[in-house]
Amino acid sequence: MGRRRDKGRPVDGILLLDKAIGLSSNKALQEVKQLFNANKAGHTGSLDPLASGLLPICLGEATKLSSFLLDSDKRYEGTCKLGTVTSTADAEGDVIETRPVPKQEKAQIEAVFARYTGDIEQTPPMHSAIKQNGQPLYKLARQGIEVERQPRQIHIYELSLQEQHAEELDIFVKCSKGTYIRTLAEDIGRDLGCGAHLGSLRRTGVGPFAIEKSYTIEQLSEILKQGGHAALDALLLPLEAALGDFPEIRLSDNGAFYVQQGQPVQVAQAPTEGWVRLYSPDERFLGVGQILEDGRVAPKRLLKVR
Repeated sequence: MGRRRDKGRPVDGILLLDKAIGLSSNKALQEVKQLFNANKAGHTGSLDPLASGLLPICLGEATKLSSFLLDSDKRYEGTCKLGTVTSTADAEGDVIETRPVPKQEKAQIEAVFARYTGDIEQTPPMHSAIKQNGQPLYKLARQGIEVERQPRQIHIYELSLQEQHAEELDIFVKCSKGTYIRTLAEDIGRDLGCGAHLGSLRRTGVGPFAIEKSYTIEQLSEILKQGGHAALDALLLPLEAALGDFPEIRLSDNGAFYVQQGQPVQVAQAPTEGWVRLYSPDERFLGVGQILEDGRVAPKRLLKVR
């Protein structure tokens, strides 16, 4: 029998990656996994190749918590290119229409932005990874096929104008998951009467994480070269960092035992609803729990304690 192939190290934690333009999220994930020689890794929601910025990578046991980051709010900086409409609503598509760009007063722009702040409905673009009958929409779009898409409700917490140029608007967006910034740019251009597409996009925040604490692939490669895997591991955030401000619950010895058996437990002075972080008496992070209707704490995502 041949020697079993080495599948990598057991590495647990969250790496904040600053993804470069032109790199797919999956390619970025594979490069980080290879640098860490990690046996398990996953990202927390795709970032288009044409976009740069924050892509949290979950390694090892952190992959069990990736859904919480996938569901979290996002923050972006982008550029709306006025006067040009493209087939994909971004710079990658073919130009399908050009229009003159009249002088835009700031008050007029802010009035348009106000229409897209709060709860709104947004129709996903054809060039997206959403599946219909098992087929990603972007594959249908490449075949020249357009199908009906159901609008989705999203929430825009903030849409603000950072800089105004003759034919460009630099914007900041804080939004819920599932928001397509290129669709937003296209809608803004339509309402301004000149059309627009998304010229550039950078994700600056995901849930509790900010771009300032991230590393590029090149930086990670240099750190590995200088200090080995120990230096890379030192960059990892703890697993519970994915949970933001979830309340903490310190379990008793008995409580920790039963929770790790998958059983709900009663905890004095626990929150009355929502998600909670679970810790053992010696302050080891055990995973995520949820408050049941009867007040007990039920384990939902348990982690292996290494």
